[in-house]
Amino acid sequence: MLDEHLLHIVLFEPEIPQNTGNIGRTCVAVDAKLWLVRPLGFRLDERRLRRAGMDYWQHLDWEIVADWDTLQQRLPDRPMWLMTKTGQRCYTAAEFSRGDVLVFGSESRGLPPSLLQADPQRCLRIPMREEARSLNLACSVAVAAYEALRQIQVGTG
Repeated sequence: MLDEHLLHIVLFEPEIPQNTGNIGRTCVAVDAKLWLVRPLGFRLDERRLRRAGMDYWQHLDWEIVADWDTLQQRLPDRPMWLMTKTGQRCYTAAEFSRGDVLVFGSESRGLPPSLLQADPQRCLRIPMREEARSLNLACSVAVAAYEALRQIQVGTG
């Protein structure tokens, strides 16, 4: 059931198994379902993926989808926040709600321009100094997920 989780975390074509494993741990911690959009840059049975997720993987609700269109069919009518360093809005300016979808691109390419251009108001960035090209994907997921969790919990009680 899709509504049983506070959030949905989407990794669009992730490349590094250790990042995905660590993100899986974060998903367990914040009650988020993890979605992986193919193609993946690793095999799911890779030891590094399981090691990074440690014993949390057994508690993780996760699903793999073939492509972006399939993801949209599986998560219809849900607000999708696209995390990108080119976003004009800071992630703290978004108003997150239960069931929202946070979408993150691959480690080397980010999200495709076609997704970002389709809805620029849904594109969010995590501020950082110019000297930092980007944050690690697992760190970015944690930053955004915990802000969303903070907002959801404040709104519920």
